Amino acid sequence: MTRIATPASIATSPVTSQPMLEAVQRQLGSVPNLFRVVGNSPAALEGYLGLNGALGKGTLEAKTRERIALVVAELNGCDYCLSAHTYLGKNLAKLDDGEIAANREGGSSDPKAEAALRFASKVVASRGHVSDADVKAVKAAGYDDAQVVEIVLHVALNTLTNYVNEVAKTEIDFPVVSKRAK
Repeated sequence: MTRIATPASIATSPVTSQPMLEAVQRQLGSVPNLFRVVGNSPAALEGYLGLNGALGKGTLEAKTRERIALVVAELNGCDYCLSAHTYLGKNLAKLDDGEIAANREGGSSDPKAEAALRFASKVVASRGHVSDADVKAVKAAGYDDAQVVEIVLHVALNTLTNYVNEVAKTEIDFPVVSKRAK
């Protein structure tokens, strides 16, 4: 049962959120529940979409961004985001099932991507208090300063959606994927 209302449609969302949700509809072909929940606050929706859009213009490839979303959702225990990013990883980023499973555990068949996931995992676990060695390792794998910042911001963006979905208990509107038992 959701704890924060999910407007049934764009038309039942706050008026100020409606143009932003219409843009999501045009881009994705639907408006996932996450967007409608966040759209309860037009300011929050604008902030989320703004950061998401800006990071989409960064230099991290889409596959790496989806991989980060998967490991962060797994670490934060967010089934909504695991479900959404498993779907997006398969259908948009073209990650296979084995890669998605590895990504959820902070691994990858791509050594450079694995370095990004190890670093992202450490950012989550340490709440940003990573060591000099952690930063040196991700840079040694080929990430520059801008990309390290982008990795951190992707961790933050995904943590934001993980937290919203967990607080709201957002109904999953993707094929359901559940966090692994610890």
